[in-house]
Amino acid sequence: MPATAALVAIVLFVSFFACVFGIYYMFTRRNLAMIEKGMNPRERINRPAPYKNLKWALLLIGSGMGLFLAYILGEYVLYQTGSWTGENGITHYYRQENNPAVYFALIAIGGGIGLFFSYKMEKKWWDENKPAAQS
Repeated sequence: MPATAALVAIVLFVSFFACVFGIYYMFTRRNLAMIEKGMNPRERINRPAPYKNLKWALLLIGSGMGLFLAYILGEYVLYQTGSWTGENGITHYYRQENNPAVYFALIAIGGGIGLFFSYKMEKKWWDENKPAAQS
């Protein structure tokens, strides 16, 4: 086995166990911090996330709308046409549609807009249902 392959195997092995140890260590630290503040770490796991489905719905709606908009732009706005004449004098027309960056950009923009609206709705709900300040 070449030295580079052995080095890669050792680094992968050490990295995997370092990641497992780091994740376990961070969960333990979080639980100890919750205990110090008087919270029960097991209650956090069972807490419902009130707007989790809304966030996913708006993210997927925004991404879908961005993909649809990218399709419309690519099909009707951002295409190039041209022609060339073959050897026998026949004119051939072609259409170029090679712009995948538009698809990725508009998916990201649509998803970001969906997450932004989710944030606004959650913030509005939180401001209306905020517990009274304890003094």
